[in-house]
Amino acid sequence: MGLSEEELLAAADELLAEAPQLPSPAERARLREAAGITQARLAAALKTTTQTIKNYENGRSEPRSPRLEAYQRILNGWAAKHPAHGTPPAAPAPQPQAPTAFTRPVAPAPQTDAVTPMPARATAHTTEHPTEPGPERRHLAAPRLSTGGKTGEETGGKKAPAALDPRFPAGPLAVLDGDGTAYGIGGIVLDCPATTIVELVEWTLTRSGLGAAKLHRYGTDSDPLVVLTAAAAAKFGLPERLEDRRGLRLPQDHPVVAQVTKAKWQLTQRGFGPWPRIYRKAQGRDRQCVQLAILPWDALDSRSWPGVNEAEMHPADIARVLGVYAQRVITPRGSTAVSGLELMTALRPPTRPVRDEETGNWTRGHHAGSLGTDPLPPAPPEARPEHPVVVHTGWTGGFVNEEAYQWVRDIDLLTGEEAALPYAVGLDLNTAFLASTARLTVGLSEPDHFVRPRFYPKATGSWLVDLSHVELDPRLPSPFTPTGRRPTGPAWYQTHTVVYAQELGYDVDILEAYLRRETGAYLDPWHDRLKAAYAQTLADLGVTPDLTDEAFLAAMEVHKQVDPAMAAVLTAIKATVKGGIGKLFEGPQGAGYKDGEEWPAMKRPTWAPWIRNAIIAKTRVNMHRKLTNMAKFTGMYPLAVLSDCVVYPTASTNPLDFLPYTESGKPIPGAFRLGPTPGRAKLEGAQSMTWAVDLMEQGYNPARHIKGDGHDAVMDEGE
Repeated sequence: MGLSEEELLAAADELLAEAPQLPSPAERARLREAAGITQARLAAALKTTTQTIKNYENGRSEPRSPRLEAYQRILNGWAAKHPAHGTPPAAPAPQPQAPTAFTRPVAPAPQTDAVTPMPARATAHTTEHPTEPGPERRHLAAPRLSTGGKTGEETGGKKAPAALDPRFPAGPLAVLDGDGTAYGIGGIVLDCPATTIVELVEWTLTRSGLGAAKLHRYGTDSDPLVVLTAAAAAKFGLPERLEDRRGLRLPQDHPVVAQVTKAKWQLTQRGFGPWPRIYRKAQGRDRQCVQLAILPWDALDSRSWPGVNEAEMHPADIARVLGVYAQRVITPRGSTAVSGLELMTALRPPTRPVRDEETGNWTRGHHAGSLGTDPLPPAPPEARPEHPVVVHTGWTGGFVNEEAYQWVRDIDLLTGEEAALPYAVGLDLNTAFLASTARLTVGLSEPDHFVRPRFYPKATGSWLVDLSHVELDPRLPSPFTPTGRRPTGPAWYQTHTVVYAQELGYDVDILEAYLRRETGAYLDPWHDRLKAAYAQTLADLGVTPDLTDEAFLAAMEVHKQVDPAMAAVLTAIKATVKGGIGKLFEGPQGAGYKDGEEWPAMKRPTWAPWIRNAIIAKTRVNMHRKLTNMAKFTGMYPLAVLSDCVVYPTASTNPLDFLPYTESGKPIPGAFRLGPTPGRAKLEGAQSMTWAVDLMEQGYNPARHIKGDGHDAVMDEGE
């Protein structure tokens, strides 16, 4: 068997430190357009063709040396002159420093950010905070920007800190406490005089300076987010907790809802719940929408935002955590799963300006590479059993079952030598699903049905094929099923799974297929942004790509203690990945639902189960490749696999003692490799071998509890 794509990519990773790094294809196009340069002119400068430049900007090809270095120099020059929205221009000083508000640990004592302070104007509704925090609330000292009356310059104060975007000088969000103090990013503190929800909305839109720039030139600016503490919620007349625990919203006759309606504001379909969105119809290009988050109503799930609550953090520190997430990922608009889905649309807007050649007027047209404005129908095998396309057509042909691994080796296949080893060690792949979205081609149009087609590896879709004849080592899970058990007959698979069957040397006889003619790397910008956010946040915690494997293991052991706030951001980023992917296949909710009815989620353009199938199929296949290569290089076979975690029987708890390395000490490409980047491995946990065998005999998966201390991988980090 030749080298797999994964092995080639792993080998290529070794060269990344030596090769110049270019911005994403979308950013290359943005920089060129910002500089006012045509593709033809850039092509002439680089001594190449216009089509080549187009390929560079849509991600179909990459420049090679020496053109690579020249292209990078041009892009760097443009980036200095035309920074992206939300990115500060390059400072003229030779050693610019990043704002300390986003990199320092949260300390129990007051700290001052490296920004120009501004004296606060005393107002009747504000009270001074003590200079020393209480034992359970950490205070972040900060300058104050009084927006209840005159500006700082009018009152003799100094200018506010330099803003990332002049339209939004206060940043993307604020955490509002009961005394009217609104804590923003970078140590900014605002005075909010509002005493009702309606006044809060109007203050936010007209006087707060909150908001964030769009992430794509065809997109829209992010709505300002105001997070309410328990004291602030009570001040505005909101109950301490929601009585409707099923609907998670205030009743329509609640005074606050009536107040909002009376003032001619509207609520979205989800009503006034933990994440209420209050809006009016946009006036021209100006949106009139404010996003609220109610902390006492569990707006921040503890699994996605560990420690980010009023009992453990001062509102200023909560603002810091959410602010970092907003700047690196997106301003939250709901759960991390909702934010993950919103990020897809923000980076691939469904429409773009189009000029009508007859009238000369500008209108909105389809944005190529996006999912458009209307939901695409799934093929019957890609849908849920309750989906109208299944119920109304009487489909009985089966369904695609591309899910992550949940496999435990048959206890009878455990050798005496393996059982005698002292330890069971778990290795976890960093954001494995995110790694699979890189360069992932997915369908962007309606499916077409084919009977007995030839298999074409580059066609993305769902294939009905019998893979039960594929013979594999029983000590490894089957790559074709989530359970790891051998298929028993024809079944529906995503393209990546069928390609892997061919890669293993087997013929595939396709019975049926649903394929999409229009395709694209829809998730590339999503991958790039989340990968950068993940890497940057890990770096804040002392985990960087340049660490040796030994240093990496040591850094990962303590990274959560380095800065609990940044550790919370890291967890939220990982939850954004898994949750966003899960939302692509969201099912109906509510006891009153009947099969065959439409449900809200399936009406979104981003309800795209075939994209989720592609991600999970690629992830599972990549895991099997690593398992196979690990067996080839070391003779080791796994005890269990759960999603992106694998457990091995070992003689040592240190991965350095059993992972494969060359004689020169370099990791062997294709197997598990340690490192912080997506797709690389880290130590998940270690337990005794007798503990693992006991679980296996009871039918439980050791990978689920390998961390110990009561940790449950499914409950704590489920999709």
